[in-house]
Amino acid sequence: MLQASHMTNPEMSDKKTTAPSQDTAELSLYEKHRKVYARATSGKFNTLRWVFVFLTQAIFYFTPWIQWNGRQALLFNLDERKFYFFDLVLWPQDVIYLSVILLLSAFALFLFTAVAGRLFCGYACPQTVYTEIFMWIENKIEGDRNARIKLDQAPMSARKLKIKASKFFLWGVLSFWTGVTFVGYFMPMRELMGDLINLTISGWSAFWVFFYSAFCFLQAGFMREQVCKYMCPYARFQSVMFDPDTLIVTYDEARGEPRGARRKTDDLKAKGLGDCVDCKVCVQVCPTGIDIRNGLQYECIGCGLCIDACNEIMVKMDYKPGLIRYDTENSIDKNYTSKQMLRHIMRPRIMLYTGILLIISAIFAYSLSTRIPLRVDVLRDRGVMTREVGDGQTENVYLLHIMNMQDSARTFTVKPEGMTGIRMDGQDTFKVEPLGNLTQPINVRVSADEGKPGANQINFVIVDTENPAIRLDEKSTFIQPN
Repeated sequence: MLQASHMTNPEMSDKKTTAPSQDTAELSLYEKHRKVYARATSGKFNTLRWVFVFLTQAIFYFTPWIQWNGRQALLFNLDERKFYFFDLVLWPQDVIYLSVILLLSAFALFLFTAVAGRLFCGYACPQTVYTEIFMWIENKIEGDRNARIKLDQAPMSARKLKIKASKFFLWGVLSFWTGVTFVGYFMPMRELMGDLINLTISGWSAFWVFFYSAFCFLQAGFMREQVCKYMCPYARFQSVMFDPDTLIVTYDEARGEPRGARRKTDDLKAKGLGDCVDCKVCVQVCPTGIDIRNGLQYECIGCGLCIDACNEIMVKMDYKPGLIRYDTENSIDKNYTSKQMLRHIMRPRIMLYTGILLIISAIFAYSLSTRIPLRVDVLRDRGVMTREVGDGQTENVYLLHIMNMQDSARTFTVKPEGMTGIRMDGQDTFKVEPLGNLTQPINVRVSADEGKPGANQINFVIVDTENPAIRLDEKSTFIQPN
């Protein structure tokens, strides 16, 4: 707190003067938190929000249960250090793909925000989705906005305790199941559920389940709009990506002002009023508690609930809907037509973001489609000297390491090339288990008079017997004695 005071001068304390009264002013450095009691509304944007709630949660809760080739279809297995995505299996060596996915996500975010503002925040962000679900539970148990306000202001009683306990219980069940599901993406879901049922879950698994459960309970149940306003970095840097042609939730000030109460039959021109009746319903339905009529604010998540609420009032007053609507600043100021709107949407920065996104996506898709699910290392065994064997042959010993990156057993043939008459002594076909590794010593022979004394360049060609397109060439050297 800051304190400002007016004090008497100590050097004049001996004079017969009356000291002025001490005035103290306290200024808070932070805005005091006020709980937002969001009012329920209906309309096409509210319906669209619930469509995204059902869609995202159906994907989130059911995906870990999908089985694929005898394993979980989508799994970030930290113990095995593998990422399973249906037929695709990524290993630590494929970290470049994760980097590209993050890069694509960043440019997609830039593009989407530049075109349509914070629609992701308003419809698909996990914070928004779970807050919406928690608020629905709260509304069903505690009642509408006015009932919730009265309940919170009422002294503690058996009825209030029962209502609050019921709400917290349902929040807790949902949070716990969300935590279990989230952890189920990082360890096999069926194994995790078996451990939970049998109470044999490991300490770390239990920690992360309860950590994410508590995280969900706290953020969706209590923090809500504070996460969007103070914790989310997206709210802070969105202004860098916004411009006057970005689609945002906006209030048509020219049409709505001056605002004021009136009867439905009043003559607006005679009263000098705009279309806004100053009912403040748009404020009451806002999940972050802002007044959209004050202009674009970083707290606005672009959910469109104020549009639904305002349109409902406009219809009741026999006014044209759209006083609050999705629009651009330029469109409102300059009254753009649809064609002009489209032209301004396809502006240079949008074309640049789109071009970069398409190029990276094409490279990523090509790289992924041509990726060879095989890793091979062939190292000459330095612990075994080059040796001469019968029939004038020289033999080198190598250590062959094959990593099968597919989730089915594969058989590979190994053939040395690069010197006339070079061949393997013994087995040249090897079976590798699904997602397995094989380490095998191999002997390679060549005529003693072939090549030069010292190191000679050779290649090992490793080919999948069932799919010859899966092939790798591994360079090595063959040592001929002096």
